[in-house]
Amino acid sequence: MSLDVPENLYHLKFRSATNDDREQVQSLVFGVLAEFNLEPDPDATDADLQNIEANYINRGGVFDVIEDENGKLVGTFGLYPLDAHTCELRKMYLIPSVRGQGLGKHILRKAVERAKEMGFKEMVLETSSKLVAAIQLYRQFGFQPIQIKHVTPRADQSYGMKL
Repeated sequence: MSLDVPENLYHLKFRSATNDDREQVQSLVFGVLAEFNLEPDPDATDADLQNIEANYINRGGVFDVIEDENGKLVGTFGLYPLDAHTCELRKMYLIPSVRGQGLGKHILRKAVERAKEMGFKEMVLETSSKLVAAIQLYRQFGFQPIQIKHVTPRADQSYGMKL
């Protein structure tokens, strides 16, 4: 898979998040959740955003933010190591104004390639049936429904894919 950025997305910048991004990341994630009537859970499900560096980067994972040409945060995604062979795709969210332009597909392609480069053999994710477009994208990429031991309260579906 090519990681070439679609021409209409050239103005966007991907970079590794730091703890300085915490408030902006939480605002974006919680805003998207609210849009779909899903509850933010800063004390449990979303506690990983309190310390992005410790929970993602220092554990051998990834947490990227996507900014527009003005430095405004327009999207996020994380790769959270579950074990040496499996990572979880977390917090892949986009603000409404950048949806429908191929950015979700680009992010997911980038996340899958990064996971492979990092040596992961499988990627899993949890989602809500309310996120219809995201589920359609996951299925297009080859994710299949799976059963996992722990599903977060707002998620009612889980998917996995061999890398």
